[in-house]
Amino acid sequence: MAAETFVTALLLITAIISAGILINAVYPVVWNMAGTFSSASHETDTRMRTDFKIVATYANNTGPSGGGWAKIWMKNIGSSRIGLAEIDKSDVIVGVVGNMNKATLDINNWEPISDNTWNYQLTDYNSNGYWESGETLEVVAFNSQFNPPAGQDVYFQFILPNGVWRSSEFTTS
Repeated sequence: MAAETFVTALLLITAIISAGILINAVYPVVWNMAGTFSSASHETDTRMRTDFKIVATYANNTGPSGGGWAKIWMKNIGSSRIGLAEIDKSDVIVGVVGNMNKATLDINNWEPISDNTWNYQLTDYNSNGYWESGETLEVVAFNSQFNPPAGQDVYFQFILPNGVWRSSEFTTS
């Protein structure tokens, strides 16, 4: 009788220790997976709520140094507001079709004068520093490739830091 009690007690202690080791091994993995799923879910939610549309485009070939400007108006149609810092970190790719380059933000000149540069102006109705739903962002980009004659096909792409992007092709006038 005493031997059976001793064996049962040893088996019970072994089972408790094994359960503790298993919980210590599995719990951190489950916690990390929950964190990963949570951050991925948040990122997906942010991207789904961020949306904008290119509503008008214009390009001419009468800029400085024989180049030209492209002007693009975009409307925020998503439910997420986009801060000016995010717009500053955005990428603009512009050029003639087949020869595009990433442009650099030129905050010093409304109409940039250096090749492959861009700037923007926000129609901020409530002056809160965010591109909110219904507000318009005007982007102007200078590119020396927009040379005479008129009728060149221009490619423009605007990419937000979270990866949401829109592009358009249009011709110079």
